[in-house]
Amino acid sequence: MSKKIVFSGIQPSGVPALGNYIGAMLNFKALQDEYNCLYCVVDLHAITVRRAPELFGDHVRRLFALYIAAGLDPEKNTIFVQSHVPEHSQLAWLLNCYTYVGELGRMTQFKDKSRKNEDNINAGLYTYPVLMAADVLLYGAHLVPIGDDQKQHMELCRDIAIRFNKIYGDVLVVPEIMIPKIGARIMKLQDPLHKMDKSESENLNNSIFLLDEPDIVMAKMKKAVTDSDALVKYDTENKPGVSNLLTIYSRLTKISIQDAEREFEGKNYGFFKNAVGEAVVETLRPIQDEYKRLRADDAALDVLMKKGAEKARAIAAKVMDETSKAIGFI
Repeated sequence: MSKKIVFSGIQPSGVPALGNYIGAMLNFKALQDEYNCLYCVVDLHAITVRRAPELFGDHVRRLFALYIAAGLDPEKNTIFVQSHVPEHSQLAWLLNCYTYVGELGRMTQFKDKSRKNEDNINAGLYTYPVLMAADVLLYGAHLVPIGDDQKQHMELCRDIAIRFNKIYGDVLVVPEIMIPKIGARIMKLQDPLHKMDKSESENLNNSIFLLDEPDIVMAKMKKAVTDSDALVKYDTENKPGVSNLLTIYSRLTKISIQDAEREFEGKNYGFFKNAVGEAVVETLRPIQDEYKRLRADDAALDVLMKKGAEKARAIAAKVMDETSKAIGFI
């Protein structure tokens, strides 16, 4: 029996944060033996915001290297750069013609990003979800691991596929959404009501980034918001900061929230935050070591990119051909 296909992608818009690792990359690693996995550096999505050309390529290589450094085997997985597979853009245009303006207008991320980028509300920002749908549908993905903030986009992806299939038959695979029960949404350290962001600009102490040195990690963890109770207990409504740290600790040490609560019973917050910080440091250490090794030879890294793109195009070309033929292109 052939393995089910998993697809996911991350933008090269900044150094991935701990939230990206726990909410996405950690799950990627767990899937690579059971599924046929494709992981993409979605650089086409990244240009809805202006990027410095002299830095953009390095950011793409950085994320590609971090995928591998985080434990993704390029032999077991297809790891590639989105713009290296032109079928993404081709299929996105076709799917634009099967997506309604009203659907795109309801996307909450478009509204949020428009408020943040009032001087650059471009068409790409508006049709971003259609490109995301193309990313997934291009590979016949059965499962898409996402954070819960992407659920609306994936529901639209499913709607587009279902609509297309009603017109032309069972051409596109309708994907299922995969959201981890724990750790899907890691929150900011100093603002635990909002999601940790890899492109944090207002307060760098809100996010721990995968390339942060140990002393920086520990300093940020010491400043993490808790509360005045001095009780390590999981309660997202009344203790969001403590609950967020418990989630981080649980995911990185692979123990349950309940076991983590028992481990810190009677301990003060200083002890608790130090233990969480050490768990983060020990998790990041091998990732950073492997990242440095990979980035010491960007030419070899580019060879891996090329191989990944070739593997991806072998699948994408077939789906693109079937979709085009269904519409009636010759």
